[in-house]
Amino acid sequence: MEQQTVMEVSGLCKTFGQGNTAVKALQNVSFSLQKGQFAAVTGESGSGKSTLLNVVGSLLLPDSGSVVVDGKDITKEKDEELSVYRRRKIGFIFQSYNLIPVLTIEENIVLPLNLDNTAPDYTYLGELLRATGLESKRRAFPHELSGGQQQRVAFVRALIHKPEIILADEPTGNLDSKNSREIISILTESVKKYNQALLLITHDLTIAAQADIVYRMQDGEMTVLENGVSFR
Repeated sequence: MEQQTVMEVSGLCKTFGQGNTAVKALQNVSFSLQKGQFAAVTGESGSGKSTLLNVVGSLLLPDSGSVVVDGKDITKEKDEELSVYRRRKIGFIFQSYNLIPVLTIEENIVLPLNLDNTAPDYTYLGELLRATGLESKRRAFPHELSGGQQQRVAFVRALIHKPEIILADEPTGNLDSKNSREIISILTESVKKYNQALLLITHDLTIAAQADIVYRMQDGEMTVLENGVSFR
């Protein structure tokens, strides 16, 4: 079956600073994401991985280049359209949990749906909470959870609206090896079941090895890894 492209990225460039202090975070980065595809991005700290994720997630504007989703270049869209894009199309899993202290775990998870006037699928919510070991914590508040549990809450929140594209920045960074395997298993199953596209940043080569395609970022440039060898 022919794969369907959900995101087309072309010629992304982003520089921070000027003159001698300028840092080229992205240099002519191009790639595509397909529905049902798990793509991993590896590379050292400061190589441009997080900048890439922020640009394709419309949290940061590039200096040049395009990110086309549903026939629209999101780098040219207005703030209101970008907010809708993030709420409906993207599931973010970042290193910072961004949980609201005065809301319960369940309220934190369904908040994006409430903001979009969409009724939560509580059956699906229950499945995600059981899968992540959080079922008994749904009425708890963030300060009552460990760091790893808070990260899992952020993970469930990113999946609750069944987004077309999942953007994950080191989603297992605060988890032990057992929980890391479980989280990646849930992610990959979600990608297959709902025909989503997953773009995941990781330093863990074991996780990267499970991806359909692996990219490496170095000095703002992206290359594809095949059998451990980088080629353009």
